[in-house]
Amino acid sequence: MAKKNSTPATKNPKPASAKGDAAKTEKARKAALAEVRARIDDAAPPAGDVAPTTAPASGTPEAPAPDAGQQAPTSGKARGKGGRKAKEPAAAKPAKEPKAKRLSALDAAAQVLAKSAKPMSAAELVEQMATQGLWSSPSGKTPSATLYAAMIREAAAKGGESRFKKVDRGMFEYAGK
Repeated sequence: MAKKNSTPATKNPKPASAKGDAAKTEKARKAALAEVRARIDDAAPPAGDVAPTTAPASGTPEAPAPDAGQQAPTSGKARGKGGRKAKEPAAAKPAKEPKAKRLSALDAAAQVLAKSAKPMSAAELVEQMATQGLWSSPSGKTPSATLYAAMIREAAAKGGESRFKKVDRGMFEYAGK
């Protein structure tokens, strides 16, 4: 049995319209290059100057003339990509008032411990922070465990610079830093 060839025997050449488009594109490219060269030759700034001090020559066109294949905008408004109208910039929104920054659980615990004369557990700290209105758990089930872990992490990471000092099992005091 012979295998069937899945590829076509000959490839289709480019359609005739693509050849015409390529010629138009090449013609437009050459015209644009000629215009750029003319602008450079006419308005070359003197050596050493940063910007030209005089207006460009009167023979230099201000904007390129539209190609025969393109239509000029009729409304006088700038057109964006694809012939759509350009977007107008939106009005600036008024500045929002900055929100008062909430105190973190660690910062609130440090404040409570600084005022306290005795060491406290994490559960006692959470209770004191809530009664003093410094911090309350948003919806956590075990805020005391979370606070305990955070205080241990800070003590381990910062060492002697930590705000918390572990004095007994589960008991912390303010280190004064």
